Amino acid sequence: MPDNPERLTIIDETSISKSNNPASPIRQSSLEKHLQQRPNAQELKDRHILLSTTAAPSLQGQQKELEKKMRADSLNDKISKRPNPEELVKKGILTDADKLYEERIEEEYAKREGGS
Repeated sequence: MPDNPERLTIIDETSISKSNNPASPIRQSSLEKHLQQRPNAQELKDRHILLSTTAAPSLQGQQKELEKKMRADSLNDKISKRPNPEELVKKGILTDADKLYEERIEEEYAKREGGS
């Protein structure tokens, strides 16, 4: 179609909702009431509904995922550096599980023999 500057485009700007709907004012007042009672942004952050971040909303999910992965990496690093159970037994921090089991069995037998 050739551009014709004389041709005007007609745009229908009438609302598609029914303005003569009797429930419309009630619905509007209900909406206003709920908007007045909604919690502020700080309350939503305190309840962990909104994220406490300055990142753009489109990046908040990625930011949260990155923080989660960084936390996991940090924990895995710390776990890899902790001493194994044998070293802790040698240092006297842990007791040998077999030895502890034998002691508990002996205590249990002593209780049963003494109680009968």
